[in-house]
Amino acid sequence: MASWALQRKIGLVPGTGYFSGWIGFAGGVGVLAVLIGISMRYPVINASTAGFLFLIVVLGVATASGFRASAGLSVVAMIAYNFFFLPPVGYLTIADPDNWVALSAFLVTALVASHLSDRAQREAAEARRRQRETEQLYSLSRAILLTDAGRPIGPQAAQSIAQIFDSPSVTILDAKSNSLFRGGSVDLADAEERMEDVVRLGVHRRFAEEDLDVWPIALGGSAIGALAAVGLRQSDGAVQSVLNLVAIALERVRTEEAANKAEIARQSEEFKSTLLDAIAHEFKTPLTSIKAAVTGLGVVGKELAADQQELVSIVEEEADRLSQLVTEAVKMAEIDAGKVTLRRAAVNAGSLVRAAVASFAGRGEERIRVAGGEDRLPLVFVDADLVVLALRQLLDNALKYSEAASPVSVAVKSWDGRVVVRIIDVGVGIPERDRERIFEKFYRRPPVRGNQPGTGLGLHIARELARIHGGDLWVEPGPGRTGSAFCLALPCQDETSA
Repeated sequence: MASWALQRKIGLVPGTGYFSGWIGFAGGVGVLAVLIGISMRYPVINASTAGFLFLIVVLGVATASGFRASAGLSVVAMIAYNFFFLPPVGYLTIADPDNWVALSAFLVTALVASHLSDRAQREAAEARRRQRETEQLYSLSRAILLTDAGRPIGPQAAQSIAQIFDSPSVTILDAKSNSLFRGGSVDLADAEERMEDVVRLGVHRRFAEEDLDVWPIALGGSAIGALAAVGLRQSDGAVQSVLNLVAIALERVRTEEAANKAEIARQSEEFKSTLLDAIAHEFKTPLTSIKAAVTGLGVVGKELAADQQELVSIVEEEADRLSQLVTEAVKMAEIDAGKVTLRRAAVNAGSLVRAAVASFAGRGEERIRVAGGEDRLPLVFVDADLVVLALRQLLDNALKYSEAASPVSVAVKSWDGRVVVRIIDVGVGIPERDRERIFEKFYRRPPVRGNQPGTGLGLHIARELARIHGGDLWVEPGPGRTGSAFCLALPCQDETSA
């Protein structure tokens, strides 16, 4: 079906169009000729009757073909009325001055009536057009809201626009994902480049040779995509409504994708936490057996050779370490699943630091330098085991990501109503753009990814532990802008217990 503008142009809409204008004018002239012929053959039509009949013909043409046809016919009718009905008949002159008034009144009445009729027709046509646009917009909004959730929304929206607005080709560009969604029977090969230009410029462009229009799709004042359509000749208000509906569809696409990703991530995290918890508990049984066997060997260790005693000692130490790691894995699984329960007590921050450092015996403990004076600081009100776990994660990171022989400094001080533990290394440091990202789950910076073992969970767990205590964890540049300083803030006893 042709668009409303094209129908109006060629004369399919009543009262408009070039063809209907000429047809109406010619038909009106023919009817006038018939009336004149009848009056000449059968003198039953006087001047007054002829004037009313001519006026009716003019109004009929105005109703059917518009003002231009009826205005031209009004002039023809006035001349014919003067020539055939006003004396002297057969001449284009008027003998009686009263007839000038009658002729002028006829012409004015014909023109005014034609104008009013044409305006009524135009308003009726405009009302029909608006009604159709409203119906189309309702159909489009309903189609977008009732899209099949099992299929991509973008192609469905493009196909709905093509069907509802009778367009042979509709293409939607989602600029954020750089995705194209097509609808209609015709595929425009170079539409993407034109649409990208419209998104960049933010203005409507028309390509007359292809009857193609490309509009930017805006949301929140910025272009998020573009709509290209062939033969979509709607009013500006209707087009803007279509663009708003498409923007809603694109936003719905992104919302659903984000929701799906979040659900997948939640299920994945839940599965990993459950799996880690199950594996950690399964490790407990063989570790207990190993520990018991090693302890038994230690009892009879005097009968063993020196090298065998050393091996038993190593096995016992590593069994203790592995048991501690499994316990920490269980704790981390609980923290990740949000099932952790705090067992707070008032403790000295220095004792927590010493406990964390002691766990690195034989694995870099000699590199850790603890500053004095921490015993004079206020007590902290925390779960000691969980805070030691957080400190272990920070110390392990500092030892792992700094030079093998470089020292790691630990300083404890009171600051802003809290006790802050600063763990400082002299490694390569962390760029400012990554100082928040390193606390995200599984994030590992490209320079260290693959060079050092790890999962990217340690810093995330440490920050979560700090925050569930009412504290915080952040990173600063190290002294002299080399290395990094991780700052663990813990609540004081008075502040938390109050």
